[in-house]
Amino acid sequence: MIFKWNFFPWMVISFLLILIGVNACQGQLLGEEGSQVPSHKIWDELLNKYVHKNGIVDYENFQQDSILLGDYLNLVSQNPPDRNQWSREEQLAYWINAYNAFTVKLILDHYPIESIKDLHPFPYIPGINSVWHLEFFEIGGKPASLDQIEHKILRKEFEEPRIHFAINCASYSCPPLRPEAYQAGKLDMQLEHQGLLFINNPKWNIIDREDVKLSSIFKWFKEDFTKNKSLKEFVNQYSENKIKKSQNISFLDYDWSLNDH
Repeated sequence: MIFKWNFFPWMVISFLLILIGVNACQGQLLGEEGSQVPSHKIWDELLNKYVHKNGIVDYENFQQDSILLGDYLNLVSQNPPDRNQWSREEQLAYWINAYNAFTVKLILDHYPIESIKDLHPFPYIPGINSVWHLEFFEIGGKPASLDQIEHKILRKEFEEPRIHFAINCASYSCPPLRPEAYQAGKLDMQLEHQGLLFINNPKWNIIDREDVKLSSIFKWFKEDFTKNKSLKEFVNQYSENKIKKSQNISFLDYDWSLNDH
């Protein structure tokens, strides 16, 4: 009896470690040979209809087209990227659109809510302790999560810092949800435009002669922005007001309230 009591906690810990390991690896397995690049037309039309130019999302009315959104997500789910055949731009556009569309689906399924953080699972379990770890959809028949798309695929496979301007976490402090789908043929232009919109709007970043307060995104993912240059140099590529070498950078508190106002 004593043996069982001592052994049981280690069984639980071992199981949880295995679970974390599985989750950590799954993102690299999402894909399929011979798949076709899906059309993002439906998603483009929905974004144009329900997302304002300032990034505010009309979730209340978006619910009217939840079936159409489901049609698009089924198309995405059934056509995961072929890493050997799809271009880099086709894969990036796919994953960015998938992340944003599944996030919107998550919000619509629980609307009205005050914050995406209200959807954190309870009780908390290591490895799946936030809404971003929930495997609430499939890619190519495999369970998937938003965390896998962002950290195991977009950040790990592409080393493209501008994805942080494009993926949207349904929160007020997130970079704005673009009112159009990302498309391989104009992806670079779209990402550059997102950088300009995000960095030069005082809602997200304050850059002037007296003060420099950047979004917490630049703190959380600093390593993504500083692989080839300093953070100041990266931001100055987009900022109309240049950060001087003598200026110190602080970071704004992140507002996780829903981006519907």
